[in-house]
Amino acid sequence: MAKDTTTLTIDRARRLAARALTKSGAKRANIKYLIEAIIETERQGMTSHGLFWVPIYCEHLRCGKLDGKAKPEITRLSPVSFRADAKSGFAHPAIDKGFAKIVPAAKRSGIAALAVTNSYNCGTLGIHTARLAEAGLIGWGFTNAPASIAPIGGKTPVVGTNPVSMAAPDGAGGARFIIDQSSSVIARSEVMRHRTEGKPIPFDWALDADGNSTDDPDLALKGSMAPAGGHKGFGQALMVETMAAAASGAMLGSQCSSFVTNDGGPCNTGQFFIAIEPSIFSDGLFRTRMDDLSTSITNQDGARLPGARRMAQRSRIDEEGITLKKDLLERIRTHCR
Repeated sequence: MAKDTTTLTIDRARRLAARALTKSGAKRANIKYLIEAIIETERQGMTSHGLFWVPIYCEHLRCGKLDGKAKPEITRLSPVSFRADAKSGFAHPAIDKGFAKIVPAAKRSGIAALAVTNSYNCGTLGIHTARLAEAGLIGWGFTNAPASIAPIGGKTPVVGTNPVSMAAPDGAGGARFIIDQSSSVIARSEVMRHRTEGKPIPFDWALDADGNSTDDPDLALKGSMAPAGGHKGFGQALMVETMAAAASGAMLGSQCSSFVTNDGGPCNTGQFFIAIEPSIFSDGLFRTRMDDLSTSITNQDGARLPGARRMAQRSRIDEEGITLKKDLLERIRTHCR
């Protein structure tokens, strides 16, 4: 282990995050699912999306940018359509309550959808779509973020890194695979982590304010993220913006405040989820088709299904514990007092 890192057990990490958030003003009921999502993210080895964010969440709770006591309001729009107003609070309790509605609705009718508005950073999107897959449903998820990607040919960011996720059920209470990809070459939090650790970034990750490639994370954060696949990545970001912001009535990425700084008031971004009961549409053939599709991939030496590497991390990290930088641990601890 490096001298600048330490290791926490899963349970200790869970208690640490919960204490920091509640001491910063969050209602315990509002962080139950959030904490589990943070820990699951760490178990999957995605360090830039887990405990890394806890000090930022705490700062936003303390300055009023995030309402830790907000009570999400669920509105039934039709037998299969629901809207969750997060009330400028965490996205997680709004998603949790909304899923309690769309899962049974999708099982009854074949498909159901949830729009989440006035919410905060939802963390790892694949954590949420995996829940739908574990319920036996195909889960689609979209979430927008503060603008950080400029249009092709432009320099001013208009959409966020805007991830999209799709998880397919395995028929045994789990996810067969999870696709979770941002519209940028890399998630913006990875650039933030490199800045915090004083490391340069690869040149293909981001652009400076003049539209030039840069390896300086500070210049990158003042400029724009590079879209994955050029115009294709920007197109994906635009699709996500349509679903997560426009279709939910949330703030556009160009209108909402930063997930990182304390300025600008509540972020009020949005998410959109679609749950599909595949057996209804496939006339019962879904699992057979997915078995054939999966084995056509996994039977090839060196090939794997999306999300397999993340899932493989779980048992190792559960046994060895969560490794994090000592300075991050201290920043979290400052919010526990």
